[in-house]
Amino acid sequence: MLAIFQKAVAHPPAELNSPVAAGKAAKTPEGILRAFHAAHPDDSFSATFTGGAALAAVNSKSRTFDNRRLFSSLDGIYCLFYGRLDNLSALIRQYGLCKATNEAMFVTEAYRTLRDRCPYPADQVVKDLDGSFAFIIYDDNAGTIFASLSGDGEVPLYWGIAAEGSVAISDEKALIKGSCGQSFAPFPAGCMFHSEGGLKSFEHPMNRMKAMPRVDSEGVMSGAAFKVDAASKIAGMPRVGSAASWSPWGDAS
Repeated sequence: MLAIFQKAVAHPPAELNSPVAAGKAAKTPEGILRAFHAAHPDDSFSATFTGGAALAAVNSKSRTFDNRRLFSSLDGIYCLFYGRLDNLSALIRQYGLCKATNEAMFVTEAYRTLRDRCPYPADQVVKDLDGSFAFIIYDDNAGTIFASLSGDGEVPLYWGIAAEGSVAISDEKALIKGSCGQSFAPFPAGCMFHSEGGLKSFEHPMNRMKAMPRVDSEGVMSGAAFKVDAASKIAGMPRVGSAASWSPWGDAS
């Protein structure tokens, strides 16, 4: 899976920009999409949005023993999901969804509920997901993104800064490394990222601040560190419509 967002949409941590000049120029969003399709010539698809986003996925129904890649769209909300939710059946009952709901569909519904009317903080909603997963959501209506990675480290996720300041996120290490040069790193496990709220930990809600080491493409820790606000400080996702007036996190503006 691949997601690319212009810098006006996503505001990644400053530490993601490597102070070391890359030996190879970063690719443009168009170039990254071409590289993705070249790596999956027979079963990939992509979509671009006027809001400054692009999503791409492999159109395959095959799955591994534990994990699968899924795509979902609903009311202008688009979700790329990789992994599994071990408590999916219980979550489906909790949210009152149909039994045929898969992981990507559930994450999409949960995000919409959280955005519009859920009384619970985002960290608690994500923490309730039991399994190994990585997901990326693009909300075309709000012009925002929401991404998260489980804390067990089983599912990979990488992000980096491409040409023109665009942010690229993918589970494919070679793709991000070849597109972003030195300005990329593994997405911190146990964290979530919102384009307006930044990078936050959902596993350590009692800590006011924790440093997430920046690890380069070879797994070597560098001097920089991602500064992750504790989930207890989450300002919340932006609300839309009538639900905006009673958000428990305050005014989204």
